[in-house]
Amino acid sequence: MRPRLGVWKFSSCDGCQLSILDAEDELLELGRRLDIAYFPEATRKPLRGRFDLSLVEGSVGTPQDARRVLDVRARSRVLVAIGACATAGGIQALRNFRDAARMAGVVYPRPDWAPILPTSTPISEHVRVDFELRGCPISKAQLVETVRAFLRGAAPAVRRHSVCMECKRAGAVCVLVAHGTPCLGPVTRHGCGALCPRCDRGCYGCYGPQEDPNAASLARKFARLGLSAEATRELYRNFNVWAPAFRRAQERS
Repeated sequence: MRPRLGVWKFSSCDGCQLSILDAEDELLELGRRLDIAYFPEATRKPLRGRFDLSLVEGSVGTPQDARRVLDVRARSRVLVAIGACATAGGIQALRNFRDAARMAGVVYPRPDWAPILPTSTPISEHVRVDFELRGCPISKAQLVETVRAFLRGAAPAVRRHSVCMECKRAGAVCVLVAHGTPCLGPVTRHGCGALCPRCDRGCYGCYGPQEDPNAASLARKFARLGLSAEATRELYRNFNVWAPAFRRAQERS
């Protein structure tokens, strides 16, 4: 029997699930090797049984999420968190620094109809995660490699170097050095193809922190460019605001 695949949504925008559908030709190949047993974004199959591989999008942001993620983990042999929401709380984790209940009262006329948790947190803060794919949204190529590695019974060959390496490979001029543009590329994990720096814009940190990022050194560079400590903190308050390395960078700025 083909391995059963489940795709799950928590608090998110659905962008990473759409990246799965964007795989197109690769999805046809994988569909022949996997039983896509549960994927509400793409199919109407009911939720039944256990899954060999689960791809989980979204953060845990509601009491229902907190209960449901336990069920997903219990049903899954391998669980992969996909995207910035699932791996670092997402943009909605900005509420972790504020009074979430007061904010809900400002946004919703009946906040009791939309119960939320005080924080938005990654899947790994609630259950064991076997692998994480970063990005807002995830890289189609990294997704396909991860699923193929699962089918081979191997670890995914997803590298963890910084966006700067992608810039060098593409022959892009460093916007930080050449133009003095604040850029999170030196501390951000690759995966986007250095899209923003190649358009003469600084990296926004969509793929979260690379391994062992030297955020303190980059903050000193920003200070020499004339950025205030508050401006540096705001750079890190993005899609991966709750990632530990980016949180420490905010605290030190």
